[in-house]
Amino acid sequence: MDDEQQRTMATTVVHREMMATTTTTTTAAVPGIAESYAGRSIFITGATGFMGKIMVEKLLRDCGELRCIYLLIRAKKGVDPAQRKEEYVKNIVFDHVRERYSERLGKIRLIRGDILSPGLGLSDDDRRELTENVELVFHCAANVRFDQHIRQAVDINLNGTIRVLGLAEQMRRLVSFVHVSTAYCQCNEAVLEEKHYPAPQNPEGISKMVGLLDDDLLDIITPRLLNNLPNTYAYTKALTEDMVYQYRGKLPIAIARPSIVTAAMKEPLPGWGEGTNGPTGLLIGAGRGVIRSMHCNGEYLADFMPVDVTMNAIIAIGTERMANARKEDVMYYNLTSSADNPISWGEVLEMGRGILNQNPFCFALWYPDGSIKSNYLYHLLCVVLFHYLPAYLIDFLMVLLRRKPFLVKVQKRISAGLTILQYYTTKEWIFRCDNTKSLYQRLSPDDRKRFYFDVNEINYQTYLYDFILGARQYILKEAPETLPKARKLLRKLYIMDKIVQIGLYLCGLWLAWTYLEVVTGSIQFVFDTAIESLRGTTVRQGL
Repeated sequence: MDDEQQRTMATTVVHREMMATTTTTTTAAVPGIAESYAGRSIFITGATGFMGKIMVEKLLRDCGELRCIYLLIRAKKGVDPAQRKEEYVKNIVFDHVRERYSERLGKIRLIRGDILSPGLGLSDDDRRELTENVELVFHCAANVRFDQHIRQAVDINLNGTIRVLGLAEQMRRLVSFVHVSTAYCQCNEAVLEEKHYPAPQNPEGISKMVGLLDDDLLDIITPRLLNNLPNTYAYTKALTEDMVYQYRGKLPIAIARPSIVTAAMKEPLPGWGEGTNGPTGLLIGAGRGVIRSMHCNGEYLADFMPVDVTMNAIIAIGTERMANARKEDVMYYNLTSSADNPISWGEVLEMGRGILNQNPFCFALWYPDGSIKSNYLYHLLCVVLFHYLPAYLIDFLMVLLRRKPFLVKVQKRISAGLTILQYYTTKEWIFRCDNTKSLYQRLSPDDRKRFYFDVNEINYQTYLYDFILGARQYILKEAPETLPKARKLLRKLYIMDKIVQIGLYLCGLWLAWTYLEVVTGSIQFVFDTAIESLRGTTVRQGL
C-alpha cells in the first residue's frame, strides 16, 4: 500500500468519525488542519531562519501525523549540513517537541543544497526524492537585510525563488505552493489589498541585467530601478511576487504577506526571538542608552506580527490552498494587525519604556531616556548632540586610556539601521485582510485554539512585557536572576543622568548670566559713552 492510499484511508476514517458525531447527515465536515497534513510530505526553504524554525516546530508539535519535512540546508562556515541539522534540533525552540514528541524529530529529512546555486545545488537522488514525494512547498528563504546591495538581493530573493519554482514544476504530487512575501512589497500604494500587483519592471529582465552589469553600473541605476521604494528588499520582493504570479496555472500558488515579524507571543516560548533586526535592534539600542532620538510620527499606526501568529496563519494557508483545485487561482493573504487591533507608534514606545524601566538590561552606556521626534531637523540635531558627540567623547577617552575606540562605529551602524526603520515609522498604510479573516472564520474551534492567528488576541501590554524579557534572555543572554543587579545599575545611571542634566542646566544658566552681564556692560558702556559725548557737545555749543 503506497503513501497516497494510506493517507486516503486515514482521511476516510477521520471523516467517518466526524460524521458520527454530527447531526448533519447530508455532508461530511471539512477536515481540520492537522488532519489535512496527515501523511503529507513538506519541503521548506529558509527553515534555519527565524520564521522557519517556528514553522518546523509547530508542524512537529501539532501536525504530528505528517509523513516527512524536507529541509534545504547548506554547508555554512565549514560546518557540514548533517552537523547543522543536529545542532538545529537542539535549539531551544524544539525543547517541547524533544521532551514530549522526540520520535517526531525523525520526520525531519536533510536535503543538501543552496538556494544560491543553479538547480539549488541538489544531487540527482535528492532531486528525484523531492519530485516524487513532496506535496507542499513553503518558500520562506529570503534575504531580509534592507540595505543589501541589489546584486545580492536579486540573487537570493528573485533568482532563489526562480530556482525553487523550477523544482516545484517537477513535483508530481504538489497540491500547495506557499510563497512568503511581505506586506511592504508595494510601499508606493496607500491601500494594500489582497490581490496581484504588477512588478515595477520585468522580473526575468532584471535578473538577467543584474547578472551582466558590474557593481559600479548597478550602483548608478539602482535608485532609478527602486522608483521610490525604500530599499532593495521591498523592490526584489515586488519582483519576486510577480515572478511567482507568472506560474499561475502551472502550480497551486498562495502568497502570504506578513508585516514586520517580531518575537513569539505564546509558542514555543513567549518572547522568543532571534537577531537584532528591526524593532528588536531599536529596543536593545534604546535600552542600552545609545539610541536617544528616533524620527517617528507617534500618531501613525504600528503594524507588527508575532512570529507564532504569522506562522500559524501560513500553515493554515497551506491547508486552504490544498482545498482549492484551481491552479489558475493565485490566493493572496495580508497578515497584518493595524486594521483590526490598532496601536500607534507613540503608544508602543511609551508602553515599552515603562516595561523596560522595570526590566532593564544588565549593561547600558547611559540611562535609557530617548524620545521620538516627528520633526526631521529636530531629530538630526538630537542625533548630533546625543548620539555622535558622546560617542566621539567616549572614544577619545578610550584612546587616552590606550583602549580600542568603538562607540562611533556603533553609532554609525545604529544610524544606518534607524534610517531604514524610520521609513516605516513616518508613513502609514491601510491593509485589507478580508481573505485572512475569512480563512480564520472557517476554522473549527479546535483549530482556532491550536493554530491561533486572530490579531485581536494580541494584548500589547502583555506582549511587550514578554518581548522585552525575551530579548534579555534569548538574545542578550541575561538570565531573569540578573534583574535585581540590572535595576541597581539603572538607579545609578538615573542619578548620574540627573547630575549631568543639572550640571548642564547650571552651566547654561552661568553662560546666560555671563552673557547677560557682558551684554548689560556693553549696553551701559555704549550708553555712558553716548551721554559723555552728548555732554561734550553741549559744553562746546555753550562756549
